[in-house]
Amino acid sequence: MARSKLTKFKEIAESNIVIEPGKPIFETIRGNWNEEFFNNNHDLVVEIGCGKGDYTIGMANLFPNKNFVGIDIKGSRLWKGSRLAQEQGLTNVAFLRNFIEQISQQFSPGEVSELWITFPDPRPKKGDEKKRLTSARFLDIYQSIVKPEGLIHFKTDDLDLFQYTLELLQKREAKNLRYTFNLYESDLQHHTLGIQTTYEKRFLAEGQTIKYLQFSR
Repeated sequence: MARSKLTKFKEIAESNIVIEPGKPIFETIRGNWNEEFFNNNHDLVVEIGCGKGDYTIGMANLFPNKNFVGIDIKGSRLWKGSRLAQEQGLTNVAFLRNFIEQISQQFSPGEVSELWITFPDPRPKKGDEKKRLTSARFLDIYQSIVKPEGLIHFKTDDLDLFQYTLELLQKREAKNLRYTFNLYESDLQHHTLGIQTTYEKRFLAEGQTIKYLQFSR
């Protein structure tokens, strides 16, 4: 392992805004995010597969009276996000290092007010369907931790993944489902808060359209 990675993982281990296996709070945080970490009773917003935390940090700046948690398994990505949050003096941000399929161990039913899925790996192979972050098993996990009527948002550039997700939600009769195949030509644009991830900026520069949907439990 390169020295730079060793340094990053050491900083993550010492960071008070990154929660990961091995830290005592990792085992006790479920149901206690506001009491044990944020020390307030504000709404809790989660970003799934947050990468470097573009959305998490962007939302935290826009809404200082909400709490935000970015989740990813890649330590080097969370290192970048946590550094940015600290440099910007944000006190309403945390990062959780864990596999997405295990997050119900860190969030209790209805603890999350809102959830974002931003530009996940499309996993185009048919055999990888269960690994898609919008597959049925993952949707069940999200809906188990989001409070009733809490919104779940999904942004992607990938048409196949978007159609797959939309069809799945329609079959499940998802409540309050709204969607667009071209975000920046739709009246749903304001729902995405004007935040663009690094990937999104790249896709737009390549002339791709951004797809977006939202639904509630």
